[in-house]
Amino acid sequence: MLRAASLARYLPAENIRLDVLTTRNASAVGTDSTLLNEIPAEVQIHRTVTLDLPFGLKKWIKKLIVGRRSPNSSAGVAAPTGKPNLLKRALQDLLLPDPQVTWLPVLSRAAKQLVTSRNIDLVLITVPPFSSVLLVEKLRKKFPRLSIVVDFRDEWLSTTLDLVSFSRSKRAIRLARDSETAAVANATCVVAVTEAARREIRHRYPQEPDSKFQLISNGFDSTRLRNFLPSGKRHPGDKIVVTYVGTIYGSTEPTTLVQALLSLPAEVKARFILRFIGRIEEPRFRDTLLQLGDMVDLQGFMPQREALAAMNEADYALLLTHDPLNISAKFYDYIGAGKPIIATVHPEGDVRRLLEELRAGWWASSRDVEGIRRLFLDAAARGETLYEDFHPNIELIAQYERKVLAKRYAGLLHSIAGRRDKAGPSLPAPDLAEEVS
Repeated sequence: MLRAASLARYLPAENIRLDVLTTRNASAVGTDSTLLNEIPAEVQIHRTVTLDLPFGLKKWIKKLIVGRRSPNSSAGVAAPTGKPNLLKRALQDLLLPDPQVTWLPVLSRAAKQLVTSRNIDLVLITVPPFSSVLLVEKLRKKFPRLSIVVDFRDEWLSTTLDLVSFSRSKRAIRLARDSETAAVANATCVVAVTEAARREIRHRYPQEPDSKFQLISNGFDSTRLRNFLPSGKRHPGDKIVVTYVGTIYGSTEPTTLVQALLSLPAEVKARFILRFIGRIEEPRFRDTLLQLGDMVDLQGFMPQREALAAMNEADYALLLTHDPLNISAKFYDYIGAGKPIIATVHPEGDVRRLLEELRAGWWASSRDVEGIRRLFLDAAARGETLYEDFHPNIELIAQYERKVLAKRYAGLLHSIAGRRDKAGPSLPAPDLAEEVS
């Protein structure tokens, strides 16, 4: 939710009076309450209760229903577990399109009250949770001329559906598709965070105007990354430290990486330490990483400032993704810190494209053991000459700073809301669909 937090931080300076509707008891992997200190005092935060299940219980239910994924499967594709029994069939279609749907009755009532009492011009719905898209049609029926923007932080139907849902049943897939279709039809504007994701969702709805689908990418916060410059400090034993920040889950599973690292010559393996900061979703991912022995250091969840500081101490930032459409938020923190990236990525994805455009690091296909092995051999050979070989495009990277992106987002919102009374909810937004360049 760092994207939503950054908008709450910067939009008030762009002449936007902001009300935030959220929960007071949502379950999450981890929380960092210090981020609330950065929200301007004039932002009104409204909290409701939710019946969201505890995070651990949701994971247990999903494991019971879905079973285990094959380590070599693509993200979001689970290994068959046979015909579900009666309990599994009851559970898998109970909470659709995702477990957070339990918030919808309270969310819908509170949102309608807020629009009326606060004289709201525009509602921005950020997803996931993807069940929040169900709010769009409800608001449209109540407020026919209200401007509604749906902000997809992840592409849903193509890459993320199975990661967030309890079910892979035909009913679950149909409900997700129907929910997105209704949301897009009733929204004034749909915003994606990568150009690939924008094209994907736009392709599903050819009857809608192209200008309805906009791109505002994720970014980094320079105030958190201040002075994060290469220190030249040597690590004990002249180790090369490679740090990963974020969750290890289906679309970042590390099997191929570990296979590549284990294939390195012993003297090269001895030079690396891989630090993982964040939650590891499944025990099998942890077991895979622990095969690296002394090469790996699993540090668990940290508040964001501590995680960024730890990243700054590394020689390289590690990026893992099998996803062809979405770009992890950590990518932008990496480039904002000026940290050279070693990346295993989908070769046709937007991550690879941006890595090359920004000259932000070196990549190999996430399924290419030999290519990943070569990345680490090259890093070992590079040694102290790293910053002689690393020349990021600083000017282009600066355009991904969150304050800059929030200004662009504010321009889009002002344009939509300013035309509401003249043209109603179906007026296309201005064409801002080009990537920052």
